[in-house]
Amino acid sequence: MSPATAGVLQLLALIAALALAYRPLGDHMARVYSSERHYKPEKWIYKAIGANPSAEMRWPAYLRAVLAFSTVSVLFLYVLQRVQGVLPGSLGFSSIDPDQAFNTAASFVANTNWQSYYGEQAMGHVVQTGGLAVQNFVSAAVGMAVAVALVRGFARSRTGELGNFWADLVRGTVRILLPISVIGAIVLVACGAIQNFAGIHEVGQFLGGTQQWNGGAVASQEVIKELGTNGGGYFNANSAHPFENPTPFSNLFEIFLILLIPFAMTRTFGRMVGNLRQGYAILATMATIWIAFTGLMMWTEFAHHGPALQAAGGAMEGKEARFGIAASSIFSVATTLTSTGAVNSFHSSYTGLGGGIQLLGMQLGEIAPGGVGSGLYGMLIMAIIAVFIAGLMVGRTPEYLGKKIGTREIKLAACYILITPALVLCFTAAAMALPTPGNSMANPGAHGFSEVLYAYTSGANNNGSAFAGLNADTQWFNSTIGIAMLLGRFLPMVFVLALAGSLAEQKPVPETAGTLRTDKPLYTGLLVGTILIITGLTYFPALALGPLAEGLAS
Repeated sequence: MSPATAGVLQLLALIAALALAYRPLGDHMARVYSSERHYKPEKWIYKAIGANPSAEMRWPAYLRAVLAFSTVSVLFLYVLQRVQGVLPGSLGFSSIDPDQAFNTAASFVANTNWQSYYGEQAMGHVVQTGGLAVQNFVSAAVGMAVAVALVRGFARSRTGELGNFWADLVRGTVRILLPISVIGAIVLVACGAIQNFAGIHEVGQFLGGTQQWNGGAVASQEVIKELGTNGGGYFNANSAHPFENPTPFSNLFEIFLILLIPFAMTRTFGRMVGNLRQGYAILATMATIWIAFTGLMMWTEFAHHGPALQAAGGAMEGKEARFGIAASSIFSVATTLTSTGAVNSFHSSYTGLGGGIQLLGMQLGEIAPGGVGSGLYGMLIMAIIAVFIAGLMVGRTPEYLGKKIGTREIKLAACYILITPALVLCFTAAAMALPTPGNSMANPGAHGFSEVLYAYTSGANNNGSAFAGLNADTQWFNSTIGIAMLLGRFLPMVFVLALAGSLAEQKPVPETAGTLRTDKPLYTGLLVGTILIITGLTYFPALALGPLAEGLAS
């Protein structure tokens, strides 16, 4: 069997597994967020934090709760890193420097998990499990809560109430993320991932010396890293490390975890708005982009340009021999089209066009299927833009799910789609213009520019993966990427929740013969085109200076 055929079979197996899980998980999440019942452990949590889970919130109150919780989370994780040197279970590691502690705290709270440090050489057991792993759960739950608030905005009418953030946060963690993570961790341990609290020990003989490894609760952190579209690895090699991702089966299982909730949330959306076909239309849009990007990535990496690639059977540089080109390509697209950032290969070693596909996947807004929660609300914003464009074409007031898309709604949607590109392009321009940041580039020319563009694209889009040729552990990059991660996460949420409140206050508009059917293939095609055109117009000049120039020159 050829490697390309094996890759296609893996992709088909992945699609089948996602299809089997789509309906039960999507329906379960709809029940979780629609239920009025509170389990006893949840009541203990509400009592501990002083929250009333039954109190409905309008969008300003919901936003204040999101920002307050996230601010406390950043401060807690920052302090935990700064005092690591005096904590038990630190494995002898010293406290983290202020700029790197800020970067890491911002990264994990923003569901980005950008890492400018070597995990196995910097973080002890307490920080890894009590800090980083906890944020993997709650940052994902925050994204899901905001997405559900927007869905309620479409589903409700004549009220500005969007639910209760604390109830959504706790339910998402306790009823969705935790149960799946327990099962997933058992699967990874069975595959060979480690799960312990061992200290540093020497192993084997390598070139006359020994190598040091430290243990850790790796399997439990690995599963929520993928399930919550987080991405931060226990080890610097991330999912290319055999302790995190031991076998080809575990590799495929981790890709499944990455895509599971983002795809299933389209079913949740359809169920909560009372129209499953609307959920299928969003699913079709996501799936079309994901499959197209995966096929294009596999083609670019299997293309044989030059004797070295012909001898290896493709672009094997930077890829694990355990996984090969196909599985690495599938993983790479899954992680850059979501806000995961986990890697099982060296993204900087992909072909020029392959690196461009990774960049473009993030620049689309990570909506195919996107991050946990953020992918759905990002796609719904694009759906509103597409409806607005269609309305301009036929001279009608645009409507979506029975809600008019007026001046206020389109302004909020426009602000949402402009924030992230502004952060990416402005920070990249500043880094290239100033003399000091350029010293961190390991490569000159187009590839070096791609390293910087990738770093800010990854940070502002809350992805977390890296081209890895860039030395990002400097005061400039730690600070600016940290700011980009926080602004890229929470500024869009302001406009999402404001839009949700505006929609919830509206009176439903009845369908007429002139209403655009947003559950048909024609609309799906319009939505795909809108996404690609908006992204192309925004990022094409920057891509032309980086990966496109490199790809055309090779």
